[in-house]
Amino acid sequence: MKGGRTAAAVLFLAALAVGAYVYFSPQLPSVSVAMEQKPLRLPLKEPRVVIRKRARELTLYDGAEPLRKYRVVLGANVSGDKEREGDKRTPEGAFYICTRNDASRFHKFMGLSYPAPPDALRGLKAKLISRSEHDAILKAHELKQCPPWKTALGGEVGIHGGGIDRDWTLGCIALTNEAVDELWAALKMGDPVLIEP
Repeated sequence: MKGGRTAAAVLFLAALAVGAYVYFSPQLPSVSVAMEQKPLRLPLKEPRVVIRKRARELTLYDGAEPLRKYRVVLGANVSGDKEREGDKRTPEGAFYICTRNDASRFHKFMGLSYPAPPDALRGLKAKLISRSEHDAILKAHELKQCPPWKTALGGEVGIHGGGIDRDWTLGCIALTNEAVDELWAALKMGDPVLIEP
């Protein structure tokens, strides 16, 4: 009888511990069941991506319809907008996919059109870039090409694989390799990417 009560008490305490862990553990952004089960119908008509930095979440849309949500990690310096090369911040603003590399050291890489025209104007006013660099960034955006990436504003920012255990990139948006594979199939050159604070 005594052994039975001890076993019951141990089970009860174990259940309490599990419940407390689940209740008090930080919740990661989750994907709704409907989004997980609904297969992507490719090609998408109006693919676009919205990244919410604070939530560490990337949402893939087709027009107004959200199709997938993915957990992401960001640049190691998580606060604020990217301002210059080496600040380890993920930029904020409206961009588009300007290059794709399926042989990246980070699995697959979709480059974003950072710096954008507002970044170029800020950089010019702060005397970080020259007038010719500013104009080259604007021209690249007019033509939907990759802007110059070798200026004091930094560049080579993109969406890629490599894992989501911590904020570890130099300013990119990292996902699991499996998530990047799905995005790679859904997105194409020129598709819009909005990065919110």
